[in-house]
Parts: sequence; structure tokens; C-alpha cells
Amino acid sequence: MANLPIYDKYKDSNVTWLGKIPAHWELRRAKYILRERDERWQDAKGNLLSVSQYTGVTNRRKKEGSKDPDTRAESLVGYKVAETNDLVVNIMLAWNGSLGVSSAQGVVSPAYCVYKFQDGVPWYYHNLLRCTQYRSEIKRRSRGVVESRLRIYSDDLFRLQLIKPSEEEQTQIVRFLDWKTAQINKFIRNKRRLIELLKEQKQNIINQAVTRGLNPNVKLKPSGVEWIGDIPEHWDVRRIKTVTKILRGKFSHRPRNDASLYDGIFPFIQTGDVARAGKFIVGYKQTLNEKGFFVSKQFPKGTLTMTIAANIGDVAILDFDACFPDSIVGFVPIKNVSLEFLYYTFTAMKKEFLKEAPVNTQGNLNVERIGAMSIPLPDYDTQWALVDNIEKSSAQIDQTIFRAEREIELISEYRTRLISDVVTGKVDVRGIDVPDVAEEDILALDVDAAEPDDVIEDKEDMDNAG
Repeated sequence: MANLPIYDKYKDSNVTWLGKIPAHWELRRAKYILRERDERWQDAKGNLLSVSQYTGVTNRRKKEGSKDPDTRAESLVGYKVAETNDLVVNIMLAWNGSLGVSSAQGVVSPAYCVYKFQDGVPWYYHNLLRCTQYRSEIKRRSRGVVESRLRIYSDDLFRLQLIKPSEEEQTQIVRFLDWKTAQINKFIRNKRRLIELLKEQKQNIINQAVTRGLNPNVKLKPSGVEWIGDIPEHWDVRRIKTVTKILRGKFSHRPRNDASLYDGIFPFIQTGDVARAGKFIVGYKQTLNEKGFFVSKQFPKGTLTMTIAANIGDVAILDFDACFPDSIVGFVPIKNVSLEFLYYTFTAMKKEFLKEAPVNTQGNLNVERIGAMSIPLPDYDTQWALVDNIEKSSAQIDQTIFRAEREIELISEYRTRLISDVVTGKVDVRGIDVPDVAEEDILALDVDAAEPDDVIEDKEDMDNAG
């Protein structure tokens, strides 16, 4: 790390994947530092916690940014107790960093493991176990045939060699990392605010174009639809089901994370792929095999996709043939309806789609509700002129968003590398004067990372599978 000193003396750790460590540091097996806690909660209600690679251990919340606790579990009786400063491990996703120290007392899924510390500073080990080297080693020690089903059991975790500086040095490392990551996270928050403002600016361009057109002096008429308002007098208003064929995704097998369905030749798109895509979906993370293909449904390149569960109302156009689950619907417009115009119109309708999602079905939107909704529709040539205008007007905005996202990516990579180098002794932070960091900033360090909705869904599938 630039500008950070290294230790005067190092020694071979005799652990190949760790390499050299500071000469005065020790190695201890995890069984001497951790002890499994298997206390069970006896009340129906409690502080339900969750753990992930993105957020560490946090209060489990409802989706869509709600500040209310998640209340899906009818009763928490039998859930595992996690005390403040306990290590919580999602045994099915620990290889990907889904473990961490809890900053509050609560309860966790019975499928998780909870450990109390017998020695050391818990938050030092929080950073150590989540760093790159330890994540790789935890993955190597996890058991399972395919990656999506790997599990780390206590006996295997206890055999892990943990680097052990003195408690005084562990404390200094934690204080230093709290300070530096708080600075980095503040930078990331500011960039995310900028991105949100730019997205709002682009959204206004889209909304204006698809409801008013390009001529500010055109004569208007009432559309009869609240979200649309007045439209140019020569435009029509049509129900969605009359201008496009609506195709429901399919994935009839449960649980969705059944490993026997995956790792084949058929691209499989999930809600997070749509949310992250921009205008076009150009890549994928998962594939289905023949068995998975049989319980799903393939859609052609050029299908407009929309998420109707989790992150409702996100849209993107498929750039290749792909399968997707019943949490996504596809649209194939009729003749004289532009696919791109439909994309931008649906983008303008995000809030309307959210309004149409009934609360009593966990916020899911259905094909019938979508089909009954109305959109403004100019003639075909005007549709293309509007698409061209939107893309030219928002090109600079898109470039600025891309640069900000790239800056977030680079600083996040730096943060990961910094944590790894500090906790494994590649750099020496003992002599650095560290200012105090506000408690609320310390507790928010991991929460600053945005967690993709498809990761949340996969995590919940893992919980249910346990």
C-alpha cells in the first residue's frame, strides 16, 4: 500500500496460502479462538438478523428500502441466538464472504452457525475472515459438489489457521480500518448521490419525451390517464395488452437453487440481471442444463423484459436468447410499435408499476394488471424520433454516470486490498495516529455497500433450503 510502512522483520507462516507474516505475530487454529454458540430463541418475536458478503450482519429489513423490520417469519422460536460481538456464518455462502461479527443482539436463521470469541478482538477477526485470502481458503475447505451448494462446517472452520497479532495491535488495526473505510465509504455515498441525481435528470428527459413529444407548442388533449396527463392531440392512448404480446417467465421447480438444474448451455436471467443491465442485457451469471431448461422457458433475442417481483418495474432488452423465471415477464410489440419506444415508456412508468403491485401478494405484479395499464402512443415515425432524441439528450448524462460508477468500483477494490494488506501484516499501521470515528459511522461501514436484489433472493433461497 502506497505511503504505508512495512514491518521490520517477517517470518514464514508455514501456511502456503498466507506466505510471510510479521515476525512477532502468531498463528492459532480457529478452535482456540472460537466456540460454537447453539442457544435457541424461545419467543415468537425478536430482532431478526441477516448476514451477507455485502452488508455483514445487519437487521433484516423489508425490500424497497423500508426501515421496518422484516416480519415474514411467523415465529422466531427455535432460531439461533447471536449476542453482540458474536461471529455469524451463513454456512452455505461463507465461501463468498457471507459471515461477520454482529454489532447487536438478535436471532438468526437455524441454518446459520454462531460463534462466540474466546480470545482476541472480534472486529479484527471480522476483517480477517472476510479478506480475500481467507475467503479463498474457506471456499477450499467447504464441502459440496457444485459452488452453489458448498457448506463450511464447524469442524472444518475450526481447523483454519488464524493470524493473531497482540490484542493491542488488533485494536489499532480495527481503529485504523474504521477510519480509512469511513473515508472511502463517504466518497462512495457522495458518488451514489450524484448518480441518483443524474438518473433523475435522465428520467425527466424520458418522461417529457414519451408523454409530451418534442414540440413544446403542440396542441394537447386530456389522456384520461392520471400518470400521463395531457398528450399531443394526434397521439393515442392504448392498453399495454393491445400493443404487445406479454409472455410470462417460467421456473416451476422449487427450491430455485437446486444445483441439479444449473451449469448447462442455456443462459438464465434473474431479476438482478435486469436491474443492472441498462438498456440491454448483454451478459449473464447463470446457465441451465437440460433439466433446468425443461422447467423454464426460453425467450428470443430482442424481448423486452420486466421484473415483477423483488425490484419491481425494472426493464431491459435481451441481447441473446435466454430463459428467465416467473419473476420476469417479456414483451414482444406488435407491428408499428417500436421496441425501444416501449422500453422508454415502461422506464417512465416505474412508479406506476410499483403502485399496481398489491401488498397482499408480497408486492408481486401480475400479467393481467400490466396488460390493463395504459400508455401514450404516437405514430411509428414519431416513436423513433423520440427514441433518437432521448438517447442524444441523455448521452452526456450516461457518460457521467459511467465514470462515477467506475470510480466507485476502483475505490471499492482499493478498500478490499487495503483491508487485506492490513489484517495480514503486509503493512504496519502501529505508528499511525488515528482520529476517532463516530460510532454511527463505524456501524454503517458495511451497510454502505448496496446489495443487489438477486443476491438477496439467492440468500433467502439458501435460508429456506437450510
